[in-house]
Amino acid sequence: MTTTVPRTSAKTSLRDRLLRLAETVTTPVLPDDYLDLVAPLRAGADLRGRVLAVRPETPDAATLVIRPGRDWRGHRPGQYVRLGVDVDGVRQWRAYSVTSPPGRRSDPITVTVKAIPDGVVSNHLVRRLRPGTIVQLDQAQGDFVLPDPAPGRVLFLTAGSGITPVAGMLRSGALTGADVVLVHSAPTAADVVFGDELRQRAARGELRLVERHTDVDGLLDVAELDELVPDHLDRVTWACGPLGLLDAAEAHWAARGRADLLHTERFRPVVIAAGEGGTVTFTRAGRTVEADGATPILQAGEQAGVLMPSGCRMGICFGCVLPLRQGAVRDLRDGRLTTAVPGDGVHVQTCVSAAAGPCDLEI
Repeated sequence: MTTTVPRTSAKTSLRDRLLRLAETVTTPVLPDDYLDLVAPLRAGADLRGRVLAVRPETPDAATLVIRPGRDWRGHRPGQYVRLGVDVDGVRQWRAYSVTSPPGRRSDPITVTVKAIPDGVVSNHLVRRLRPGTIVQLDQAQGDFVLPDPAPGRVLFLTAGSGITPVAGMLRSGALTGADVVLVHSAPTAADVVFGDELRQRAARGELRLVERHTDVDGLLDVAELDELVPDHLDRVTWACGPLGLLDAAEAHWAARGRADLLHTERFRPVVIAAGEGGTVTFTRAGRTVEADGATPILQAGEQAGVLMPSGCRMGICFGCVLPLRQGAVRDLRDGRLTTAVPGDGVHVQTCVSAAAGPCDLEI
C-alpha cells in the first residue's frame, strides 16, 4: 500500500514557516497588523466596517452607512450590531439597531444613532465621525425580530431612538399587506427620526401612524392605548424605547393576561472608567489579583496561580487570547484602551494587555 502526500502540504509548510519568520522580524507588531492597514475588511480578519457616509436625520440623530467586512453574515430585520469605535484613544462599544433591510452580505448596512446628553460615543458618531473611518463590528444578534411569516395584525410602540429596529422591519417588506399600527413618541414633530418616511408610509396606507409629541401632549401613558388603539391587546406588539415606557408596557400587558403578545427591546447605558492598573478577576478560576498598569495580564495571572493559555514563548501567537467580559485594558504596544461590558464579545491578547481599571476575564 502506498500513501500519496498532497503537494499542497509542502506549500502550506513553507507558508507557515515564512509567516513565523515574518512574525519574528516584525515583533512586537504582527504581520496581520500591517495587513489591517491595507486590507482591514479582508476575510479572516477581525470583523470591521468602513463608514461610507454619515446622513443627518434630525438635529441630534444621524444614519451611518457602513460597508462590513467580508466575514459579515447578514442580519434579520430588528436585530442590532455591536459597534466599536475609538474615542479620544479609548475603544468604546455600543449596540445599535440595523436600520437597513437585509440584502447581500456584501451590501452596505445602516445604523441610526441618536446623540444623548453627555453620551461620549453617540455624540462622537453623530457629530464627529467622518466617511472613511474604520469601525469594529460584531455579527448581528438579538431576538427582537419578526417571525416568518409575519403576523397579520401588528402594533409597534416606540419612543425616541426606539423607532430604529422598527424601521428595519418596515423597510424589509415583511409586513406588506399586514394591518400595522405605529404609536411613536418624541418631543416634537421635528425630533421624530425617519419622520418624513413614516408619514409617507401612513399616507400610502401601509400603516396607521399615531404621533405623540411630548413637548405639547406630555408623556404617553400606556393606559391611553385603550383609546388610541382599542384592539391593541389583540395585536402582536413590539415595544422599544426608554425603560419607563417598557416597564409600563410589560405591566399593562401582564395585568391584562396578554404578556405573550408583547416583545420588548432594552439597551443599557454603559460607563467604563479607565485608569492605570486595577483588579483583575479570572472568573472561572475564581482568582483575583491586583495588577499595575505595566504588567501583562498573562504574567499577572500566572503569578496568581492561574493556568493561563499561551504559546507566546514558543513563537505561537494568539494562543493567549481570552474574552474580556467587562472592564478596561490597555495595549502595552501602543497605549490603546479597550473597554467591554457583558455581551460585547471582546477578546484581548493577555501577553500585551495590562489592566486599565477593574476587569474580568473568562478563564
